[in-house]
Amino acid sequence: MAEATKTEEKVVVKKFRKPSKKKVCAFCVAGEKTIDYKDVQKIRKYITEKGKILPRRQTGVCSMHQRELCIAIKRARNIALLPYVGD
Repeated sequence: MAEATKTEEKVVVKKFRKPSKKKVCAFCVAGEKTIDYKDVQKIRKYITEKGKILPRRQTGVCSMHQRELCIAIKRARNIALLPYVGD
């Protein structure tokens, strides 16, 4: 009897999460070839409040556009369109 209650009380624990939908690159969908550093409104979505550049796994940007995005953010920071450090 004691063995039967032990098996009934076991709770199934999921070890792995269900894989989420794969994110699609916003720049590829829009058909943009290059990312302009002067377009601050678009670039601002890819940095945190503290001013850090968000990684690909969070934004869903492809590797080619992530490299261009980093360069555009750094150029915008250099000419004071974006802050180096957030508030």
